[in-house]
Amino acid sequence: MGIDIRSMTLEELTAALRDMGEPAFRGKQVFTWLHRGVRSFDEMSDISKPLRERLARTYRVSGLTAARKQVSRMDGTIKYLWELHDGNCIETVLMRYRHGNTVCISSQVGCRMGCAFCASTLGGKVRDLSPGEMLEQVIFAQADGGVPVSNIVLMGIGEPLDNFDNVLRFLELVNHLLGLNIGMRHISLSTCGLIPGIRRLGELELQLTLSVSLHAPDGETRSRIMPVNRAYGVDELFEACHGYFDKTGRRISFEYAMIDGVNDADWQADLIVKKLRGMPGHVNLIPLNDVAESPLKPSRRVRQFQQRLERQGVTATVRRSLGGDIDASCGQLRRKAMEQGREEREK
Repeated sequence: MGIDIRSMTLEELTAALRDMGEPAFRGKQVFTWLHRGVRSFDEMSDISKPLRERLARTYRVSGLTAARKQVSRMDGTIKYLWELHDGNCIETVLMRYRHGNTVCISSQVGCRMGCAFCASTLGGKVRDLSPGEMLEQVIFAQADGGVPVSNIVLMGIGEPLDNFDNVLRFLELVNHLLGLNIGMRHISLSTCGLIPGIRRLGELELQLTLSVSLHAPDGETRSRIMPVNRAYGVDELFEACHGYFDKTGRRISFEYAMIDGVNDADWQADLIVKKLRGMPGHVNLIPLNDVAESPLKPSRRVRQFQQRLERQGVTATVRRSLGGDIDASCGQLRRKAMEQGREEREK
């Protein structure tokens, strides 16, 4: 299939083209075309045909095509099911807010974290996405949606810190002045709590927003719904978050899916307050998506939980629900496609 050229940095492209006997400025030309969203070398109109043919023999431009697209009649949210060059599928969601347009991208095909409330993990992890495959989600969602993307969240299928090096390369590419030039402060990275990755990210002192999928402040509950807690306990997670804030000065956002009778008790709200003490944090309460395969159901105490946190000085918001009519919950569309494919093979 060739080398994924969209994963290459400007410096790598320049060096590769220099090895082909081309001048240094060719690297900048090709890099710019790639970040404009071309799908073949033939679209690079200021590159000679012989060079385009040589590039096509070694590299591939795009392995991502839209297999399915759903548009919400409620709020205009668009969900894409992309098919990759190897036949695997991932999801991307384009969301419209008053403050700008946000694209939520996947970082892996599937996920091995096993969170009980998430549809993305039901089929396990298949493979990591390349930096180019992450970048293409932003480029092609922006082009198809017809609106400029100002914000990126790595909260789709997969655990970004389980694909650390490729995610870091993606951040470098999407931040580049000759590319999409989306600043780090407009990018959020979500993790279920891989502490080595959090510490490594903190050492880099990037100005992105770290979003931690907390979902329970006590070890017993968190281990029940998030297997990662058995490897990296919640107390150690809070310690790593305090260290991240001390290193970067960046406030952390804590994602909290409200699950009926599981993590929505008053004492759990009080425990969050206690563990955040000394560190500015924002708690983002998420009305749970009702996944058919899961016995976990949405909490009926979201507002009470929010008010209890706020009375004790913790900033808490309730995430606006978008795309409720289009399977916008992470992993649902891919899951349906997998089931349909299996049914067709069994016929």
